[in-house]
Parts: sequence; structure tokens; C-alpha cells
Amino acid sequence: MNSTQSSPVAFFIIQGLASLGEKKMVLFIIFLLAYTIILGGNIMIIYLVRTDPKLGSPMYFFLHNLSIVDMIYTTVTIPNMLSGFLTEVKTVSVPGCFIQMYCFIHMSVTGRALLTAMAYDRYVAICNPLRYAAVMTRPVCLLLIIGAWTFGAICTFPNTSMALQRSYCGPNVVRHCWCDPSSVRLLVCGDTQVDSIVSLSFALIALLTTGVLILTSYILIGVKIAKMGAAQRLKAFSTCAAHLTVVSISYSSASFVYISYRVGNFSPEVRIIVSVLYSALTPFLNPVIYSLRNKELRVAIKRAFCRHRDVSPQGRKTLNTLS
Repeated sequence: MNSTQSSPVAFFIIQGLASLGEKKMVLFIIFLLAYTIILGGNIMIIYLVRTDPKLGSPMYFFLHNLSIVDMIYTTVTIPNMLSGFLTEVKTVSVPGCFIQMYCFIHMSVTGRALLTAMAYDRYVAICNPLRYAAVMTRPVCLLLIIGAWTFGAICTFPNTSMALQRSYCGPNVVRHCWCDPSSVRLLVCGDTQVDSIVSLSFALIALLTTGVLILTSYILIGVKIAKMGAAQRLKAFSTCAAHLTVVSISYSSASFVYISYRVGNFSPEVRIIVSVLYSALTPFLNPVIYSLRNKELRVAIKRAFCRHRDVSPQGRKTLNTLS
């Protein structure tokens, strides 16, 4: 559509990585495998938490919800991106574009809010172990989950609603693999300075609020651990190692993406690939890290595997020993 036309667009064209030519198939295979692992790993965690009574602590309740968010977060973007690799022209309707935009931002913010709730859970478990059961009750956990989803909606709605009210009169080519807010904003017919300020403001609120709360939790945990003996320190560290690893990777990769966009002299294709990798990185690593670093989850996987193989009495005796 020519940029001089004033008629509103009926759909958007997702440009994606069309300029890569045959190299797209290599990326298709890589991201298809990654998406399969993301779905398989997070479905496994959801299944284990729902079926294994020994995974009934608040930490696994939060992890269960984080897996749901990660699945929605990646399903909103990766399947559309994969279909774009297989077609010459990938289009999306205007309503579909904004639904995708809303879900992408909402799940991104909600995921960080859930990591914050998990940090608070680790703080209570390590700093106030005797009051843990009294503090982290089921109603409190539900309130934290509802708060995480509400916080995600509050940070998402202004940006998406402003984008929805804008006029798009061409061109209609989104230079990204999905309806990325900053890429769609470039297609607005008019001044978008206010939109950019609002978007940046709520992005900073989401990142700084969750980041400061997580950092505060771990500072207090660090102070508590410093006063413990060697054996207690090791146990306390193992309690929060998986969560701390996920948080570190999530925020360091977010910083890298921001720097690459603001400072790095990269081509548009490289920036899109970096953005796609970032969006898939944490959902990909979450089940891997928690499976490797969490003994209870590893044992639960063994129990589920052996249960479905109809283990012998000797096998059940071995499982009881493991658990």
C-alpha cells in the first residue's frame, strides 16, 4: 500500500525475516524445536504440580502459574512466526494484530510479576521459616497470583488502547515477526510522541517495580544467609538457586536486548532475531533449570515416569526411598 494513500488499512503484512531467503528454513527448524521443548517442558511442570501431592508447596503453585504464562507468551508469537517462514506473505487482521500485541505485553509483564511473587516466597522461607506456613497460606498465594495478572493488565492496557485508537493509513508492513508495539507504532498516521512516552513509562514501571522488589528480597536473603553456618548456607542457597538463575538470565537478557536496540549498530534482521531469541529464552530455560536444579521436581519426574510404566513392588520400594 502506498504511503500517500489515506484509506485505512484492513490488515497488516508481517515482514519478519523475509530478506534472509533460504536461511529462513534453518531458523524455522531451530525455533520449531525450541517451541516444542517449551511446550513439552512447561506441560510437564503443570502436570506434575497438579498430580503429585508432594509438590503442593507455594513455590510449585507459583511455578505452575509461571509455566501457564510462558506457554501463552510463546504461543502468541512463535507459531505465527513459524508460519511466516513458510509463506511468501504473512498477513494479520487489524483486530488480530492488537490482540496479539496485548497478549504479548500482558504475559511478559505478568511473568515478571510472578517471578517477584516467587522471590517473596523464597524470602519468607529463608528469613522467616517458622512463620512460613502461617504467612504463605493458600489465600495469600491466590492474592499474589491475582495481583500479578492485574499488574500485567494495568501495565498493558494504556499502551494497547492508545495504539488501537490510532489511524493506520499505510504503509501496512510491520517490520517484525509479530505485532511488536514499537514496530506497529511506526505505521501510525500522525504524531506518536505521546504513545512512545506512555509505552516507555509503563515499561519502566513494570521492569523497575519487579526488579527492585526482587533485588530487595535477595538482599534481605543474603543478609540472613551471611549469619548462618556453612551447612545452613548451602541449604538456603539450594532453596533459591533455580529462581535466582532464572531471574538473572531474564533481566540480563532484557538489558542486552535494550542495549542492542539503543546502542548497537546492528541490521534490522539481527535486531529482530535478538528480540525473538529473548522472547523464547526464559520460557525455554524455565523448565530446564527447575528440572536440573530442583531435587523435588527431579524425583517427581521419576515418580511420574515409573508410575506410567506400572512399576513392580521392588520399583515402588525404590521410589519410596528416593522420595
